[in-house]
Amino acid sequence: MPDTFAITIVSIIIFAVIAAFIRGRIRDKCLSDFSKDMVTLEETSGKIIWGNLNVQNTGLELIYPNKHKDKSGHDETSYILYKHEYPNIQALIRYHDELNEQNKREREKELKKTYHPSFLRRLKRRIQNFFKTVRDSLMDAVNLLIGKAKKTTPAGAMLTSQDKYVSQIKQELMGSIGTSFEPLLERHIGKMVVLKLTKGNKIFEYPGVLKDYTADFIEIMDVDYKIREDETTRKADLVIPRKYGIIRHLGE
Repeated sequence: MPDTFAITIVSIIIFAVIAAFIRGRIRDKCLSDFSKDMVTLEETSGKIIWGNLNVQNTGLELIYPNKHKDKSGHDETSYILYKHEYPNIQALIRYHDELNEQNKREREKELKKTYHPSFLRRLKRRIQNFFKTVRDSLMDAVNLLIGKAKKTTPAGAMLTSQDKYVSQIKQELMGSIGTSFEPLLERHIGKMVVLKLTKGNKIFEYPGVLKDYTADFIEIMDVDYKIREDETTRKADLVIPRKYGIIRHLGE
C-alpha cells in the first residue's frame, strides 16, 4: 500500500518547482520583441512614458535615458508596470526615428524576414503550431485520464486532494508556451493587414505588416502612427492589447 501522504508531499514539491521554473521563463513574445529598444508606452488614461524597455515575467520596466524629477521633487529613473496592470496599456510604440543605428539595422532585417516570409520561415512556424496543437490535445487527454483515475482507481482520493496543484501547473504550462493559436490571424502573418484600434470612444485604422500575436497582444510593423490627432504622423511598430486592437482586413 503506497504512503499516500508521502506521495502527496513529493508531488506538491515537484509541482511547486516546475511552476517556479516556468514562471521564471514566461515572457510575452510580442513584448519581448521590443525588449532593449526605445519604446513609448501609451496608457488608456492618456499618460505617456518613454524609455528603454525591459520585459520580465511579472511585468515590464521603462528605463529613462535621463534622470527625471517628479512634481514632488524626488528623482525617478524608470517606470514599472506590473503584469496585472497590462489592461492599462493602450499601445507600446517603437518609433523608428528613436532607435539607435544598430537597433535600426536589426529591425530592418527582422522586417525583411517578416514581410512575405521565406518557405523555411513559414515551415518553422507551421511546425511550432503543430506542436502547440499536439500539446493542447495531450492536455485534453491528460484531463480525461485524471478524471477517470479519480473515479475508478485506489489513487483517486490522492489525485482529488491535489486538484489545486494540478490545476496550477496546467495553467502555468498552458500560459508559458506562448501564443494562443488563431487560424484566422495565422493565415496573414507576414502580410499587410489593417489594424482596427479602439481609443476611448473613437476607432482608428492602421495598415501595417502583421508580425505576430499572443493570447494578449498583437504585433504589427511599419505603421504610420501618432498618439494625438494634432501630432505629426511617424513610422512605428506597435504592440497592441487584443482587448483594444483587432485585425479587421487583409491589406494586400
